[in-house]
Amino acid sequence: MAARPELMDYDKALEMFEPVVGFEVHVELSTKTKMFSDAPNEFGGEPNTNITPVDLGLPGSLPVVNGQAVKYAISLGLALGCSIAPTSRFARKNYFYPDLAKNYQISQSDEPIAFEGSVEVEMPDGTLFTVPVERAHMEEDAGKLTHVGGSTGRIQGAEYSLVDYNRAGVPLVEIVTHPIIGAEHLAPELGAAYVETIRDIVRGLGISEAKMERGNLRCDANISLRPRGQEKLGTRTETKNVNSFRAVERAIRYEIQRQAAILAAGGSITQETRHWHEDTGRTSAGRPKSDADDYRYFPEPDLLPVEPSLELIDELRAALPESPAVMRTRLKAEWGFTDLEFQDVKNAGLLGEIVETVSAGSSPQAARKWWTGEIARLANAAGPEVEASSLVTPQQVAELITLIDSGELTDRLARQVLEGVIAGEGSPSEVVEKRGLKVVSDDGALIAAIDDALAAQPDVLAKIRDGKVQAAGAVIGAVMKAMKGQADAARVRELVLERAQA
Repeated sequence: MAARPELMDYDKALEMFEPVVGFEVHVELSTKTKMFSDAPNEFGGEPNTNITPVDLGLPGSLPVVNGQAVKYAISLGLALGCSIAPTSRFARKNYFYPDLAKNYQISQSDEPIAFEGSVEVEMPDGTLFTVPVERAHMEEDAGKLTHVGGSTGRIQGAEYSLVDYNRAGVPLVEIVTHPIIGAEHLAPELGAAYVETIRDIVRGLGISEAKMERGNLRCDANISLRPRGQEKLGTRTETKNVNSFRAVERAIRYEIQRQAAILAAGGSITQETRHWHEDTGRTSAGRPKSDADDYRYFPEPDLLPVEPSLELIDELRAALPESPAVMRTRLKAEWGFTDLEFQDVKNAGLLGEIVETVSAGSSPQAARKWWTGEIARLANAAGPEVEASSLVTPQQVAELITLIDSGELTDRLARQVLEGVIAGEGSPSEVVEKRGLKVVSDDGALIAAIDDALAAQPDVLAKIRDGKVQAAGAVIGAVMKAMKGQADAARVRELVLERAQA
């Protein structure tokens, strides 16, 4: 068992070294078909069913560019403030890995479709940080390996691996930043906020579901340190495929502490890929990676250059939605949230879910209450990698709130209904019907339960008649227990006071 690496205190590390970070964010595009074939671009199908000869690189098969994916890539480039190249070219990136059946990936090398932009990122404290974008280029995704037999799901310790090519050929845009200097002690928070901003942008554009738990949005985080006062950048590591905002922040913080300890002890940093382990909160070494990885790029011979017209670019620019920062300012005013309420929503990464829930008919406050309260609690209980959005849809939450507003459910019953929805028992209305959870609105049934409770507690009845209405709580509790929580406590209280004076 490898020794646990030494870590330097975070504040001390920042006293000695300046962190320099960079991010490569991969966005899967929500086109109907794949990047270069007519295979369905769908998540969750049976393994190796959404494939064609093109996806597998079989002899004689020829790729054809997905026009919608190109439009999505241009829209994203414009939203990132990038220039759009009048001509860009696909290239073959050659490497061997089992989930890349043809032994090369069609990507873009020195001719990306979008280049030189910037993104305004709102930090958790409300300040803005400008992240410089070097490029955004199109490519295809690889397949997916499932390692079987190990305890961690990784290749180490696995008995064998299975490959699913359904994801091979899914359209991707990779967004690459320039080295980011000046984030200082907020570098980890900046990483999480930047990835969240990219998620908000692509969702706003409607070009990706951007669900990190599904791999629609993945981040490679580059981290290096340089001694204070030094101009030359330090040696970087690249932590691959980090798949949650929290994990991005934790991985950057860990690498800063790990690298600082090595450098302070007189060691050197190995330029390499690293893997983030959520369970241990550590990174581990992957493979050495030099600045000049020899992927033997050469122009893809089966594809013509992409040459979007100025008219198309102008049309896509005119169709851009408002930026996430502008949208947040507008929503905060429209919804009437306090600064703290809105910041809680943003920090929880649930703004998009609340927007959709409100669009489905809910009040903003009710949507905020359920997403940042009970749903977030259930997500936390399910594990650190579980996103609240993966448990329930905004439409289901809106339906649940409608049932509460109509008086058919109390909050207590609604929590039971929510658990049923998450368990796959159907929509909120279907769970109410199956579990028999609707509020008892028949006054006759309530009065019968109230009379029984009053008769069982004559001393409480006497106190209520003497004007001590707070004593009614004991009766209300007994009635709610008798009705198995399926009663409106406010209505029960009204009836208790009426019956006590009868």
